[in-house]
Amino acid sequence: MSENNQIVGITEKALEHIKHIFDSENKGLDYGLRLGVIGGGCSGLNYKIDFDQKKDNDNICTFGDVNVFIDPKSSIYLKGVILDFKDGLNGKGFVFVNPNAKNTCGCGESFSV
Repeated sequence: MSENNQIVGITEKALEHIKHIFDSENKGLDYGLRLGVIGGGCSGLNYKIDFDQKKDNDNICTFGDVNVFIDPKSSIYLKGVILDFKDGLNGKGFVFVNPNAKNTCGCGESFSV
C-alpha cells in the first residue's frame, strides 16, 4: 500500500501485475505508470491508465521500483484513490477505489465528484 504522503495508493496485488506488464513489454527505467482523469463517460469523468515517460510538472509517487506519474489536474481528482487488481468471476483488471466519488457507473470506469 502507499505511504500516507502519496497522492494515490497501490495494493500489493496491483503492483505485482504492474511489474509483470513492465517486464513483459521491456519498458525502460525512464517509464512509469501514468494515472489520470479525462472528461467523458456516463458519470462525467473517466480514469486513464497507461505506461508513459515523465512529463514536466508531473507529480511522482514511488512504490519500490515503480514510479507513478500523475499530471497536476488529475491529482485533484485522484487524491486518496487506491489502485487495485481484481481477478474474480466478474472480470479481471485494474480497479480504482475512489473514496471521493459521489457517483460511479456500473462498469467502474466513470465517476463524478
